[in-house]
Amino acid sequence: MKKQLIAATLIANLLSACMVGPDYRRPPFAVPGVFRDSKSSPAAPTPHSIADLKWFEVFNDEQLQELIRIALVQNYDIRDAIARVDAARANLGITRADQYPNFGLGADFNAIGASRRGQQTIPRGAPRERSFSSVFLNLFNFEMDIWGRLRRATEAARADLLGADWARKAVVTILIGDVATAYFSLLELDMEREIAINTLSTREESLRVIRIQQQGGVATLLDVRQAEQLVYTAAVSIPDAERQIEQTENQISFLLGQNPGSISRSRRLTEQQTPPEVPAGLPSKLLERRPDIQAAEQNLVAANANIGVAKAAYFPQITLTAELGYQSTALANLFSGSRRMWSFVPQLIYPIFDAGRTRSGVELAEAEQRSALAQYEKAIQTGFRDVSDALIQYQRIKEVRAQRELLVTALLDRKRLAYLRYQGGVDTMLNALNSDQDLFVAELSLAQTRLDELLSLVQLYKALGGGWQE
Repeated sequence: MKKQLIAATLIANLLSACMVGPDYRRPPFAVPGVFRDSKSSPAAPTPHSIADLKWFEVFNDEQLQELIRIALVQNYDIRDAIARVDAARANLGITRADQYPNFGLGADFNAIGASRRGQQTIPRGAPRERSFSSVFLNLFNFEMDIWGRLRRATEAARADLLGADWARKAVVTILIGDVATAYFSLLELDMEREIAINTLSTREESLRVIRIQQQGGVATLLDVRQAEQLVYTAAVSIPDAERQIEQTENQISFLLGQNPGSISRSRRLTEQQTPPEVPAGLPSKLLERRPDIQAAEQNLVAANANIGVAKAAYFPQITLTAELGYQSTALANLFSGSRRMWSFVPQLIYPIFDAGRTRSGVELAEAEQRSALAQYEKAIQTGFRDVSDALIQYQRIKEVRAQRELLVTALLDRKRLAYLRYQGGVDTMLNALNSDQDLFVAELSLAQTRLDELLSLVQLYKALGGGWQE
């Protein structure tokens, strides 16, 4: 018995070196030398990237950092992604266990009472009731993985685990971007409300003066109505901004996994810092850093391994079963005397005809591998496009913001001069009111542009694959 087990183990080890199915090799892909944007130069690519920084090194607002920390613990998508990683890890353990022998212990006891007038005659004096009992140890139940079916299945399960973990990191990156986007939007709405309140206060004072001038015969009723129009325009924008503020706070609370509530702020929108330089890094590094690309590649690895699992069905399946124990016709005599028993059962199952099931299984696995390859290549192209779009947006928004700041400065001076000319009787009230309206619109546009600049930084950081670093 012992020699047979040793021989079977040696044969299994010798044959286990064979695995059907293709070994995975990363598909070649033409990677550009630099990202397409308005300032990159092929002669001077930047080796370092802003995505190599931790998220708290990019976003310096203390309150925003605290919100992100809470979201990384309590967010529902994060908790779901972690559970999926745990499930993939458990599935790997289940799949990998099939490569090893299974051991077990069993026992049974049977009592039989036979009829003396039955089909089989019981000799006179023999007991009518008999009992049979056995205790056995299942030494092993082992499938010899000659063709690598189990090892390919383990390879696929391991890739699924890595893919689930990269998917979790992608959720982390998206979550950080979503929290930062909502927080910056909240600060921009605060600024809009502040602009509206200040504008309303100024316009109410102008309306008061114009009404006094109307009573003195200097201003007309048309001047009063135009001034009232500006007051109401500013007044209506305040509750609208407050509505959006409360809804944005609810959105942030949801991202934090909390009930709707107010959100604290630590810095104003104009106090948010942006890096003076935002290096994008080398495009080739994007394949290693961006979580969705890594997850897509692990899906490709798993699909490639499943081809081997499907092809192994063409070959015989060999199973070894061995048992050792005791057996007796009486429970009391189970362990006395020579009651030992053993069995060693090799079993071979060879597919002869299955109506094309195995062939179809291989074709299905190969088709799924081609689909995973297309998804992987698409993820790479999507990453390059996202980074290029984010770089262009970040650079152009900075230019737009600078011009809007000059515009607001010019309109502030225009408003001052228009009211001076009106008060001096040189110009009409209409020009003064128009300058006030133009300034209000420009200030709101500048606030939105400042938000767009911060959001473009968030989008670039996310596109480059940053934020998931532990």
